[in-house]
Amino acid sequence: MTQRPRHFASDNNAGISPEVLAALTEANQGHVVGYGHDDYTERAQAGVSEIFEKECGVYFVSNGTSANCLALSAFLQSYHAVIAHEHSHLETDECNALSHFVHGAKALPVSGPNGKIDPDTMFQIITSQRPVHGSLPRAVSLTNLTELGTVYRPDEIRKIADIAKRFEMIVHVDGARFGNAVASIGCSPAELTWRAGVDVLSLGGTKNGLGFGEAIVFFDPAAAAAFEYRLKQSGQLASKMRFLSAPWLGYLKDGRWLDRARHANLMAARLEKGLLALTEVEILYPREGNAVFAKISDAAVDKLHERGWRFYNDVGPDRAARLMCSWDTTEEDVSEFVEDLKAALR
Repeated sequence: MTQRPRHFASDNNAGISPEVLAALTEANQGHVVGYGHDDYTERAQAGVSEIFEKECGVYFVSNGTSANCLALSAFLQSYHAVIAHEHSHLETDECNALSHFVHGAKALPVSGPNGKIDPDTMFQIITSQRPVHGSLPRAVSLTNLTELGTVYRPDEIRKIADIAKRFEMIVHVDGARFGNAVASIGCSPAELTWRAGVDVLSLGGTKNGLGFGEAIVFFDPAAAAAFEYRLKQSGQLASKMRFLSAPWLGYLKDGRWLDRARHANLMAARLEKGLLALTEVEILYPREGNAVFAKISDAAVDKLHERGWRFYNDVGPDRAARLMCSWDTTEEDVSEFVEDLKAALR
């Protein structure tokens, strides 16, 4: 069986981008004060604030699950609930980590087309909770890009945020692929977050060129009072914090994070175009970022696996093939995959 150097299983599978690796290497010089009290971390925090056009509370953690749950934990008590889409990572792929970080807290799954929360359904879920007897909705968590590869626009976020604020709820965004969302619709990061009513963001980088580490961004720094205690207690206050924070200096420099995301999106668009030409393949959801979801016959999938291609074939409500493009996906990768799929379908 052939082993492909690049495939479409996950953007997690790609390596570290050169500019990030260079920033990490640069940080690996001499002795530096630990626990985030260093120049690299301070500059990275300022860099994140700069892209959002305001002073933010910025904290670096090791992975996305920790980022989501710690961000929410700053606002939750044990009797609280978080509204999340039924196919969100928080609901389906984090092993109920929310209740580990905040004992007793729970997610309330909400439906909606193409991976997006339906505002009317959200309102019904909130108002159907019996006072005292049911968990009190305290937050809504959106995923942008969604788990089905679609994008929330600022007006869609604002509509959900308006409902949330009526019930004194905060708005969290799981931005594991936030760069792909921004690159997709061409708005500013600020327009897609705090200007639309978002309170806190889990800003992802691992899927877009970082090797490890995500950022938690509080758009009101006062909301993160004593947050370092939560980091420490959860094992997320890194002693050598510069190795979590310094890569962000390379990631954000000269807008490279958006360049990498645009490339991944472009490769996905190219892949979608190739698949649309095959009558035996069905595209399931709007392709708005770096993911293409398609119905491919099991026989063809088996043949592609034999040729060394890797991708998940059981994702989402339709148990579909999810084809993820990455910052390092090439036009040749896409063309070879489409040609091999054509052969497999024959």
